[in-house]
Amino acid sequence: MARDSDINEPTSTFADYQAGDESTDRPDAPPVPPGGGGGAARALLWVLGAAAMGVVVLLGVQTTGILPEFRNPFSKEQTDRTQPALLESMQDLSRYVAAEGNFQVVVDLENDRRNVPDWLLNQRTLFVGSGSVEAYVDFGALSEGAIVQSADGKSVEVKLPAPQLAETNLDLDKSYVFAEERGLLNRVGDLIGGDPNRQQQVYQLAEDRITAAARDSGLNARAEENTRKMLTGLLGSLGFEQVTITYTAP
Repeated sequence: MARDSDINEPTSTFADYQAGDESTDRPDAPPVPPGGGGGAARALLWVLGAAAMGVVVLLGVQTTGILPEFRNPFSKEQTDRTQPALLESMQDLSRYVAAEGNFQVVVDLENDRRNVPDWLLNQRTLFVGSGSVEAYVDFGALSEGAIVQSADGKSVEVKLPAPQLAETNLDLDKSYVFAEERGLLNRVGDLIGGDPNRQQQVYQLAEDRITAAARDSGLNARAEENTRKMLTGLLGSLGFEQVTITYTAP
């Protein structure tokens, strides 16, 4: 039997054991990687930094023009094969545009068939047409003796042709279809072939209405007055004290 004094004596078998170094006594404990989890975080930061640097370098190289520009391979392209314009004629103009009228008309045109319901065959168009008409005096039509000067050189008489109205200029940028009704057969016809000149009738009717309105608007009288004022001022500056302007029938 061991003595009680031997129990309190340190043994030499575990002399190399150091307090706090428990990893040597537990072979089943997982090994701790050196540096802990900080290495993975630093690696991720390096990857992100390298990617950002690559993007910056690529953008810089593309800006300098060394590499070709990256474009959308499916981008929309437009090809213009229009032939050069051909000059058909040239003429000198001697018109003095003395007045201009701007007009707007609402065309309500309907084409249908008798005894056929509108839902089956009908075409109604509401078109807002805007256009202008010029009133001019043709100085190129002056005949010999149209300008008569007095003996003392203080007065002059000028005979001019009456003002005329130019052709109506329909402004398609300001004209538009306000509403349109079409029957079933009309819609089927559009799907099959359609009528490319369908709007031409509406345009022509708008021009006719504007031309008629210009005739009744007093535009010619305004052109006569403006031409008279212009020639009176011009000839007065040349020393004529009395200027008489008369108009002859066209």
